[in-house]
Amino acid sequence: MSRGQEISSRVLTVPNAVSFVRLALVPVFAILIVAHEDVWALVVLAVSGVTDWLDGVLARSLHQVSRLGQMLDPLADRLFIFVTLLGLAWREIVPLWLVAAILARDLVLALTVPVLARLGYGTLNVSQAGKVATFALLYAFPLLLLAEAGGAVGATAHVVGWAFTWWGVALYWFAGLQYLAQVRRLAVRG
Repeated sequence: MSRGQEISSRVLTVPNAVSFVRLALVPVFAILIVAHEDVWALVVLAVSGVTDWLDGVLARSLHQVSRLGQMLDPLADRLFIFVTLLGLAWREIVPLWLVAAILARDLVLALTVPVLARLGYGTLNVSQAGKVATFALLYAFPLLLLAEAGGAVGATAHVVGWAFTWWGVALYWFAGLQYLAQVRRLAVRG
């Protein structure tokens, strides 16, 4: 969102409709990954990535930035990360420690919500590190799924996918620590 752009409380906006479509794709993806329909699962992830980009562009260009949209976008990101991670772990494509590392960070941050509410704050803005971490993870998981294809494509996807995974997890925790520091500053000032 650009500085000075008004944030509305409207629910029925074009960007929010795009976000709702993205949220509706989460269970579709879950079914496809469990059913080993990897090509279709990758298509759904690609569509989700496009809608993630599109809802932000539309919100800014149509001047339809809304409180609901600001909640839906990170919610859809978290749900896709969570469902993809669980699906890949269920298929034994990623280890359980990766699931634990990512979920532990989200659990720690969820514990700050009551503190922020008590201080009169809503959710805090996503940091640049958090955006890059989410980007890295949302690219890592499709690549790790693509690595199941084998051959040169699979081998390349495996290496690049794990590179994105390591960077994503590191930045995810770095952004989480930034968020905790921000909550602490608000609590001290509070």
